[in-house]
Amino acid sequence: MSWSIKNKLCGVVTAAHVIEHAHYWEEPIRLLHHASGKSTLLRPADRAIRVDSTADTGVVVFDVGELPMPDSYLQLPPTDKYLKPGVEIGWLGFPAIRGAGLCFFSGRVSAYLSAESTYLVDGVAINGVSGGPAFSCAVGSVQMIGLVSAYIPNRATGEVLPGVAVVRDVSEFHSVSDNFRSMDEAKAEQTPPTEPPQPAPASLEGTTIPPSPGQSA
Repeated sequence: MSWSIKNKLCGVVTAAHVIEHAHYWEEPIRLLHHASGKSTLLRPADRAIRVDSTADTGVVVFDVGELPMPDSYLQLPPTDKYLKPGVEIGWLGFPAIRGAGLCFFSGRVSAYLSAESTYLVDGVAINGVSGGPAFSCAVGSVQMIGLVSAYIPNRATGEVLPGVAVVRDVSEFHSVSDNFRSMDEAKAEQTPPTEPPQPAPASLEGTTIPPSPGQSA
C-alpha cells in the first residue's frame, strides 16, 4: 500500500481485489500501522472507496485520526517515463505464510506493457502480498513504481512453473486525497459498489492482462 495525506484525510492505495468485497458488502476494513502496532476500524460511514477493477487498483480515503502516518510519501516517477527491462525493483508485503511478518522481495523488470500501464516482473508475488508497494532505488532516492496485483504462473507444460509478477501503475490514485477538503467530498466521488468480478483463468496466450490474472497475490 501507499498513501497521501492532506486536510487530515489519508488515501491508502491498494489492489482493487483486496477491497472490492468489503466495499460491495459494506463490511468494515481494519487498517494496521505496522511500525507502531496501532490500528483503526473503518466502517462504511468512515471511509470513501474508489476502485478501477480493470486496472486492479483502488484507494481508501479516511480521516487519519490517531494513526501515526508519515508527513510525506514515496514519489512516483514522471508519467511519461517507465523502467527498462533488466532494472531491479523491490516490493513489500505480508505473505500468507504462517509466522511470516512483513517481507521484502526483489526481481527484475521483464517488460512494460504501456497499454495496461503494467510491469511484468521476474520475481515471486505470494498470496497475501497484493496491494504491496513496488519501488525502485535511483541515485539518492526511492520511487514507488506501482503496486503488486497478481502472479502469472507458467502452465505451458501442465504443471505450475515459475512465472512473472504483475505490478500495476497507481499514479491515478496516488494523490487522490489531495483533491478533497472533507470526507463528504470524498464520499461524493466514491465508486458505486458493484459485485467483484470473478478471477480470470491463467493464460499465457494473448497480449491483454486481465483484471486479476493468474493467481491473486
